[in-house]
Amino acid sequence: MTNVNEAVKSRYGYAMTVLRGLVKTDFKLRYQGSFLGVAWSVLRPLMVFAVMYVVFARFLKISDGTPTYPVVLLCGVVSWQFVTETVTMGLRSIVDRGDLLRKVHFPNVIVVVSASLGALISLAINFVVVLVFAFFSHVQFTWEVLWLPLNLIQLYVLALSIAMICATCYVYFRDIAHIWDVVQQILFYCMPIMYPLSYVLTHAGTYGELVARVEVLNPIAQCIQDIRHNFLAPATTPTVWNMFSNPWAKAFPIAVTLLLAWFGVWLFRRNSSKFAEVI
Repeated sequence: MTNVNEAVKSRYGYAMTVLRGLVKTDFKLRYQGSFLGVAWSVLRPLMVFAVMYVVFARFLKISDGTPTYPVVLLCGVVSWQFVTETVTMGLRSIVDRGDLLRKVHFPNVIVVVSASLGALISLAINFVVVLVFAFFSHVQFTWEVLWLPLNLIQLYVLALSIAMICATCYVYFRDIAHIWDVVQQILFYCMPIMYPLSYVLTHAGTYGELVARVEVLNPIAQCIQDIRHNFLAPATTPTVWNMFSNPWAKAFPIAVTLLLAWFGVWLFRRNSSKFAEVI
């Protein structure tokens, strides 16, 4: 056992040291010069949530009709902001760390992973806030909350995979940043984040069920719905698992997640040796 530990340390010890250093540096620099500092990691999603809740739930009366809807909305906002933060920061990470990549030899993927871990720290802080809101909203937790770690792992793998693909492309094509800005806006409105999926089912007319099913096949939407379902509202949150009877349809978002992970790793490894030269 000792020999195995020594072998792991000798092979990955330096990489882990670099990763820890980058994560600490990125997280400190993110809020450097800010009066509120790390508090912005909580305040930003809370502000977005407040705007969405006032506009959509109060004025437009878009809700699932339950008293737990505000915390379900907050959970969706927090989960989506983790994805956008991971991809946005990871997308530019290789180019922004170009000087470091040319001077120090370490696996380039560490730079993208460090950006994702910074976003993961913010997500952990925000989930504490969601938990506090859940208690005040009298959320009745069930045994299904045990599935939550798997849902979060899938969401992290999805976000990191997209970040690796975008980071690789950004080295060669700077237009990827502008394309991602547009794509994330499209994704945001095409997923049940600011509105509940039950609202689509009841207010989209003849094609309501079809639209809802297409939306939930998106692996990001599937993850967010699963997180909401297992964590907060299993009785009122539709998911791919209870909207489809076909097992192949249920497996589709998981298959897309695995495909993106494979493609992201393959594309990044194929091009990583050229990054220092191209940058």
